[in-house]
Amino acid sequence: MIRSGRHRRRRPPNGGRREVVLLSPVILTVLIAGLAFATPREIAFSRLLPAAPALAAALWPVVPTILLGAFSLMVMIGLSLVYSDLGTPYTAAAIIAVTLAAAYASHLRLQREEMLFQVRLVADAAQKVLLRPLPRRIQNVEIESLYLAAQEQARIGGDFYEAADTPYGVRLLIGDVRGKGLPAVGAASAVINCFRENAYDQPDLRSIIHRLEASMARYSLATPAQDQPEHFATALIAEIPNGGGRVSILNCGHPPPLLVRRGEIRVLESTTPSTPLNLATLLGEHYVVDTVAFGAGDQMLLYTDGVTETRDRDGSFFPLPDWMRQLGPAPPRELLDRLHRDLLHYSGGRLEDDIAALAVRCRNPPDRKDST
Repeated sequence: MIRSGRHRRRRPPNGGRREVVLLSPVILTVLIAGLAFATPREIAFSRLLPAAPALAAALWPVVPTILLGAFSLMVMIGLSLVYSDLGTPYTAAAIIAVTLAAAYASHLRLQREEMLFQVRLVADAAQKVLLRPLPRRIQNVEIESLYLAAQEQARIGGDFYEAADTPYGVRLLIGDVRGKGLPAVGAASAVINCFRENAYDQPDLRSIIHRLEASMARYSLATPAQDQPEHFATALIAEIPNGGGRVSILNCGHPPPLLVRRGEIRVLESTTPSTPLNLATLLGEHYVVDTVAFGAGDQMLLYTDGVTETRDRDGSFFPLPDWMRQLGPAPPRELLDRLHRDLLHYSGGRLEDDIAALAVRCRNPPDRKDST
């Protein structure tokens, strides 16, 4: 999500620290050897030499680990030429044994790292399919997106969003599947794919929601019974007609979006709550569409509950409306970048839930000149 032009190559800020960590087995070997030569033989620092190849197993490939073990063995032999009563055979045997074990541990570590790398490649590909990059502008609407996984290793989750350029205008979707793991990802995929197919054909938002509800129900029935309670989702769909002027919103149990108009922040609460997806059989099909003005210069923030439920050390929730008031006017990309940084700062660098957000701004429609 970082966009930059041509720039000079700069050394990473933690590059020097990383080099020191990688060289730590060598530093440890030299330190132990120096102490062994410089201190009385009764202290016997040489017995610590097997620690060097053991440390190398966590950082180095197999061959360098073996070479360091051989170097440590040579250091021990050199010490034995100076001090004959160091117990060299026992220490040498320990170095050989630890080096062999370290080489095998290094081999296993590299195998697991390669497996993890392949899994991440698959996860990245899945995320690009599930949350594909959105166009930065559709007609006269600017669109920017943000997705943050709660865990650094995670690539995909139950939060989702989508935007579509349709004959009815720009249609937006954002939602959050309750639950975690592969069932949540599968349910999110079912909702997104259904929206992509029906956003272009259905004449109104209620028709789209009915299709999303049916898709979630079919997915839930096709999954194991123990996972079915997780298969419901909050969702919000919005429609900005061609030319702007207004936005229609159908909110199915989702956090209300925020509207910024001439510096004023407005929380777009639903006049009547609508039923979350896959709960219509329990709560009934109550779908209400609200329409508000959305003209040139107006901006709207759609988000999942991971934003407002981010907590600080005292357990207080992130005050999103107050934060936006303090931020002031900001274009969509800057708004989401600031939100990203401030959420991480507010939570102490650790998020408890996935976060998805869309920032959309209505611009003046392009001038249309009659063709000659």
